[in-house]
Amino acid sequence: MEVIKGVILLLVVLGGFSLFSMKMPKGMKAMGALAGAATASFLVEAFQMYVGGDLFGIPFLGEVGKAAGSLGGTAAAILVPIALGVNPTYAVLVGVSVSGFGILPGFLAGYILSFIIPQLEKRIPQGLDLIVVICFIAPLARLIAAVSNPVVNSTLLNIGRILESASHTSPIIMGIILGGVITVVATAPLSSMALTAMMGLTGVPMAIGALSVMGSSFMNGVFFHRMGFGDRKTTIAVAIEPLTQADIISANPIPVYITNFIGGAIAGVIVALFGLVNNATGTATPIAGLMVMYGFNDAMTVTKVAVMCAASGIFAGFLGSIIFKNYKIKTVDEIRGKN
Repeated sequence: MEVIKGVILLLVVLGGFSLFSMKMPKGMKAMGALAGAATASFLVEAFQMYVGGDLFGIPFLGEVGKAAGSLGGTAAAILVPIALGVNPTYAVLVGVSVSGFGILPGFLAGYILSFIIPQLEKRIPQGLDLIVVICFIAPLARLIAAVSNPVVNSTLLNIGRILESASHTSPIIMGIILGGVITVVATAPLSSMALTAMMGLTGVPMAIGALSVMGSSFMNGVFFHRMGFGDRKTTIAVAIEPLTQADIISANPIPVYITNFIGGAIAGVIVALFGLVNNATGTATPIAGLMVMYGFNDAMTVTKVAVMCAASGIFAGFLGSIIFKNYKIKTVDEIRGKN
């Protein structure tokens, strides 16, 4: 029952993010900035704190990672307004005002105020607008973050706790669901790093997310090459970071998402069966996710599982290209208007 509950809640949240991206004003740009905030904070934390600090034993690098990881909300509240065209000074003002809050409350504050600040600038004389922003926008930013924070804690973090608990009772099912879903999310506008960070995933679920996304690099490289979506640059780019090819993926959602779910599910089952753990939340990313795993597990086991996940990704890429061999795809030339 807990498994079903967690999965349903997760799918509802993902559906909400998808609707936000497609229907809300400048939703796609905002989600792109959210992914950037996750990279700027959680990816730095993963490399410096868990790899440099814990794995290599360099305290200074651990401090760097800890500092970066604690500022996910601030990063989101700064990058979202900038992406939506707000004066950078005001964007930073919003960001520092939500210091201490998580990435999603910061994102919401940044997004909402991105529409209010430009209106104030239009209606208030130049010079006076700065005073108004300081007096009213700064506290409003923190108020939005404070009001939304309990909602985040009662939904996304609760989903994470449910999935972590269910991973012990139904590891294979969790491997299929989490591996498949997180790998698909890695190719969608919502970053897999951002999602796993917002849910606070740790333990086996986070290990599934990290290594399934790592395996998807091999899968998407093979799949894009065999399907002929673009040239070699396109194939290399999607293998390194799928979001760089978001327009191609969005134009071919069925073959890309189904193939990614298959590959991610296989990798998720492999990780779940070996019982690997990852206590660095938000590390659902190929390189950092793999490296962090060595800090929490036996090195030989991690290497063996990583090779198996890479092999399963290559297999899924070949399988997807066979399944969708006759599927009419949209290529880079069609999408980007090249002749």
